[in-house]
Amino acid sequence: MVNKTTKFRFTDRAIAKLAAQSANAPAKAAEYTDSEIPGLKVEVSKTGRKVFRLRYVYRGARRNYKLGVYPATDVAAARSRALEALALLDRDKDPQDERNRIRAMPTFAEFASQTYLPWAQRKRSYRADESKLRLHLVPRFGHRRIDGIGVQDIDIYHGEVKVSHCAATANRHRALLSKMFSLAVDYGLIAENPCRRVRLFKENNQVQRILTKDELGRLMVAIEAELNRTTARAATRVAATVIKFLLFTGVRRQEALEARWEHVDLEAGTLFLPNTKNGKGRHALLNDEARALLSEQPSLGQSPWVFPGRDPEKPLVNPTKAFKRILDAAGIEGRVRLHDARHNAATIAINAGASLYAVSRLLGHSSVSITTRYAHLGDAEQRQVAQSVGSAIRAAESA
Repeated sequence: MVNKTTKFRFTDRAIAKLAAQSANAPAKAAEYTDSEIPGLKVEVSKTGRKVFRLRYVYRGARRNYKLGVYPATDVAAARSRALEALALLDRDKDPQDERNRIRAMPTFAEFASQTYLPWAQRKRSYRADESKLRLHLVPRFGHRRIDGIGVQDIDIYHGEVKVSHCAATANRHRALLSKMFSLAVDYGLIAENPCRRVRLFKENNQVQRILTKDELGRLMVAIEAELNRTTARAATRVAATVIKFLLFTGVRRQEALEARWEHVDLEAGTLFLPNTKNGKGRHALLNDEARALLSEQPSLGQSPWVFPGRDPEKPLVNPTKAFKRILDAAGIEGRVRLHDARHNAATIAINAGASLYAVSRLLGHSSVSITTRYAHLGDAEQRQVAQSVGSAIRAAESA
């Protein structure tokens, strides 16, 4: 309860001079009304605390909206907030409800950890999404409210990633952001996905870096040096082993990182890949070099993962840093991506006389229709193709 109001034009000087409500007064606070902004009040309690409020009626209900405490909130700020609230009323929005909505709005970091990642656990790209968020997107947008990130913010970030990485990487980051904002739309947090107005960059999918025989030889020597470094941590050696495995087999990086021992049959020379890019599990054929590499893996019998990270209960996240270090040690210049190991495997197989059909199956390029079309190809031919890759790389190493 407050006492009868007094009306005058609010100024900071006038508010500062207002005395505390009398200790004997029946009302908890004295209330004063601004003569300029309709409904703008200041309450002065018995302790002298001064609170700006806006009194209004919304759909027949009386509302008491707190604007701030003086002097942290001065008269100018109180008036500005009151006008913003009145503007919301003009649009048939309750300022108090809007404030509660904003306070409940998660930050980008909160939305990522509490909503998106739990939802995305069913996706094949979960680990890649988690890595992008942890390393790039949360450091950039984490403190921002999810409804406060706009088209311009994403457009600028998209362009920066293209400069620092490449068009394809920038587009993958935009795709992840778009998934997140689409989910936010579905959950009623925002009205529109801002990524829809950010245009994708044109990707040059023909850019591939095929290593020469000499470069392959130097690369293998550098990998061995990395494996034999006395100061190398276990995770570093695992990363070097993954790189060698990718060169020998041509499997996708994520397929290798997600490989589990339960899916490896060293005797048969196969690795079952349950989560492939086309959504269908397949058996990758292991050549002699890949089988020997896996049989020497320290994680055999020690971890469920063929290539474990620092925590043996989790897989290695990303061998990119180790790959760059190995490339530098090998003196290999130009842009070489880890994915180019896959292109090298295909090139070696084709140069060895393999048909495009056999190579397509070897690398797991087959869609349902392609698999049917190439069903006549047997494992014997594919095993010969697989072996040609491993043998050629081993020959380059010893050359």
